[in-house]
Amino acid sequence: MKLSEKWLREWVSPKLDTKALAHRLTMAGLEVGAMEPVAPKLDKVVIGKIESITSHPSADKLRLCRVGIGKGKTLDIVCGAANAAIGMLAPVALEGAVLPKGVKIRQTEIRGVASSGMLCSAQELGLAESAEGLLALDSDARPGALLTEYLGLDDVSLEVDLTPNRGDCQSVAGLARELSAITGITIKSPVIKPIKPKSRQRIGVKLDAQQDCPHYVGRVMTGINPRAVTPIWMKEKLRRSGIRSIHPVVDITNYVMIELGQPMHAFDLSKIRGSIHVRHAAKNETLVLLDGNKLTPKSGSLLIADDAQPLALAGIMGGADSAVSDTTGDLFLESAWFRPEVISVRSREYGLQTESSFRFERGVDPTLQRLAMERATALLLAVVGGKPGPLIEQTVKRYLPRISSVSLRLERISTLLGLDILAKEVEYILKRLGMKLRKTGNKWTVSPPAHRFDISREVDLIEEIARIYGYDRIPSRRPRMNMTASPVPESDVGESRLRAGLIDRDYQEVVTYSFVEPAIQTLVDPQVQPAKLANPISADMAVMRTSLWPGLLQTILYNQNRQQTRARLFEMGGVFLPHGQNFHQEAMLAGATYGEAMAEQWGVPRRVVDFFDVKADLEALLVLADIGQGVRFKPGQHPALHPGQTAEIQLDGNLIGLVGVLHPEAQSRLGLDRSVILFELKQAALRNGKIPNFHEFSRFPSIRRDLAIVVNESTPAQAVMDCVQKAAGGLLVNLELFDEYRGKGIDSGRKSLALGLTLQDSSRTLNEDDVEQLMAQVMSALKSGLGAQPRQ
Repeated sequence: MKLSEKWLREWVSPKLDTKALAHRLTMAGLEVGAMEPVAPKLDKVVIGKIESITSHPSADKLRLCRVGIGKGKTLDIVCGAANAAIGMLAPVALEGAVLPKGVKIRQTEIRGVASSGMLCSAQELGLAESAEGLLALDSDARPGALLTEYLGLDDVSLEVDLTPNRGDCQSVAGLARELSAITGITIKSPVIKPIKPKSRQRIGVKLDAQQDCPHYVGRVMTGINPRAVTPIWMKEKLRRSGIRSIHPVVDITNYVMIELGQPMHAFDLSKIRGSIHVRHAAKNETLVLLDGNKLTPKSGSLLIADDAQPLALAGIMGGADSAVSDTTGDLFLESAWFRPEVISVRSREYGLQTESSFRFERGVDPTLQRLAMERATALLLAVVGGKPGPLIEQTVKRYLPRISSVSLRLERISTLLGLDILAKEVEYILKRLGMKLRKTGNKWTVSPPAHRFDISREVDLIEEIARIYGYDRIPSRRPRMNMTASPVPESDVGESRLRAGLIDRDYQEVVTYSFVEPAIQTLVDPQVQPAKLANPISADMAVMRTSLWPGLLQTILYNQNRQQTRARLFEMGGVFLPHGQNFHQEAMLAGATYGEAMAEQWGVPRRVVDFFDVKADLEALLVLADIGQGVRFKPGQHPALHPGQTAEIQLDGNLIGLVGVLHPEAQSRLGLDRSVILFELKQAALRNGKIPNFHEFSRFPSIRRDLAIVVNESTPAQAVMDCVQKAAGGLLVNLELFDEYRGKGIDSGRKSLALGLTLQDSSRTLNEDDVEQLMAQVMSALKSGLGAQPRQ
């Protein structure tokens, strides 16, 4: 928000210079982002009065003006402005003056006629971006007076960056209230008295959308002067607030909006048919807005309409057909309260961010409408005249916001702020903020004023106390902490350990959005219906992920498109799975690899990463959690993975994850030019490790026996090892698969496996008979269980 410092000081003027004032506001949470002079330096620019005008002898478009500059002095100035007129008061740059852009004024001849000085437009003085003629001054301007003094150009425009919850500060009155509370200086607000009606004319107002507009104030004004102009002091205040002058009536509604914070609108009464209706848009209605754009309001849009057609997009922008113009003689003024949510949604939906919508969507004081109407009426009477009609007011109290009382404890202030503040000072601060208090012991019941709709909790009040007390006065102290260590189970495997394990194996961690594109989510996990976002950031972030793979695959594609030929990525994060009528979040660990198995080097030949490389990485990860012995990789299926190159990862018979090659169809649809190996595991299974148990070394020697068997080619090696371990029992202390063979000497459809068994007893030395008996037992189990035969 921009406003003039002098305008603010008309309400409250502490003994602070501009920088100090801006600092106090900033330290109270109202950040002053910029301070700029409202005008360039204009020395030797005075007020002049055109006393006579004669034609230029050599140029049709130029005229010779005799201009009085006070104390009986006159200047002859050649001027080409079309609006120059006898009796006009306008700025005069005297000889020696330097205007913006380095223009130096000196006595000169223009087409053979001497010219002393220059009559100036607002553009030439740096007060406007464009101008159509001389800057016309009001009749109270005194010839010879410095323009800077008359217009108060020794002023600064303050740009205050407000947080969205401080809609109450979007006005001079709001900032003045804050400055008064901060400095303790009494506020001097203009006296606003009710205007007595001088006409009985009124029109009907019907609130058809009561929830969205529960309070509406209107007034008819007849017989205004259509030739009236906005006074220069008002134009200047608006300019310094970043608003250009348009029309006296429009300027006054904008002035009241900046001054009090209540957006208003004026309609040409002759364009209104019947009554005013505040309603929602009907199907196929159209409205031409003030900016010239034709709008077809969507269902639910709030409109101001008459009996025949829409007149304005409520709280956002008026309509061109009912706007005031240079021929308007009768007005209907509007001052209303609109529900912030409905204005916010439509403003963004239509891409219309106006000064009005900016305030309504942040919240306007619901008690301000009547006061704003009286202020606007008084200004209109002073500027354009006319006869005001009676006030028209419609209120539906049950839909107006209610300010609830908030409890405040003295000890809670001390706890949160680390500050021992006296109860009297707390009361003084809150009363300066316009709050009503009722004290009981060391506790207060606080009723915020209507404009402070952002205060609803105890912490909100404590924040207000800290702001006004001064953040810079609150002592800096180290927080007191309970230093007792939280117990962590010894079996817990931390996330950092899992991360380090994958990083050690050349993986890089990525973090992707939990919101993913529906098409990719369906491609990766078509069997699960994801949660859809009601208001997504964009179309490609419209559903919640049920797997980490969509984000990883998009990252792989991003890298591929930037000529990265190798990537090994992992992510630890949550997925969102359906659970009855709701969804629950589950922590997962997933990875994706593509490209060469190892970075290019001379030590090993180049080859593409495959399923078994990733399986080895997972086995190493499982060892970190000491659950490797209980994990089995079994053939599996998944819609996103390649049939025959997919494995389920099971822990004690329970599915904890998947690993496999991305399905060729999915690879093609994603635009990937090479195969990708994916894996995903439940973090809970990895983090619940096993505690190592101590076993004393046996004092007796171990014996190794090798066993070569022939089994069906489809028999997994893991099934053979499980069978051996079960048959050998506790005497088997180590089992290794050290060879697999297919070829000469082995029947088709069969394979040879060679196993090394290490046998040892903790209480005695095993003899040959013990070993042979155990080996026979193992071979018998393999024959009966898996159809194995000893290799000849």
